[in-house]
Amino acid sequence: MRVLGIDPGLRNMGWGVIEVSGSRVSHVANGICHGTGSALAERLLALHAGLVAVLAQYQPDAAAVEQTFVNKDGAGTLKLGQARGVAMLSLAQVGLQIGEYAPNAVKKAVVGVGHADKRQIDHMVRLQLPGCQIAGADAADALAIAICHAHHLQSAGTLQQALAKAAG
Repeated sequence: MRVLGIDPGLRNMGWGVIEVSGSRVSHVANGICHGTGSALAERLLALHAGLVAVLAQYQPDAAAVEQTFVNKDGAGTLKLGQARGVAMLSLAQVGLQIGEYAPNAVKKAVVGVGHADKRQIDHMVRLQLPGCQIAGADAADALAIAICHAHHLQSAGTLQQALAKAAG
């Protein structure tokens, strides 16, 4: 089963694809979709096009997106929410159910503590996916989101159902 994780961002949207077989998790691919252009609509369109290409190439069976963290900058939070909306729309267009995880839940699932920093996430992702070349911090976060979703699917007992659906 292939799981896609997405770390939403307006300029850089990280993505990571892992393969899950029982309790084994392996790296498939990762990268960053860039929101290019000066206007917000242009950036959102570029992000959508990038994610559509990732979905077509890697054809995941499951997907997860990090929830938006509300910060002091309300306008920034709203813009990030629009990028997250593009990610969710792209996934919904291909019929994927979407897992959503708070940043602290992802960190706890991958690192073991909810307040890990970027270096700790990168380190633990590399330990869990030996030999993978990570395209950057946003891609490492996306791989962590995919790993978190894989753990959630396993613990919820839905992994076998999803595997049967993917095989059938």
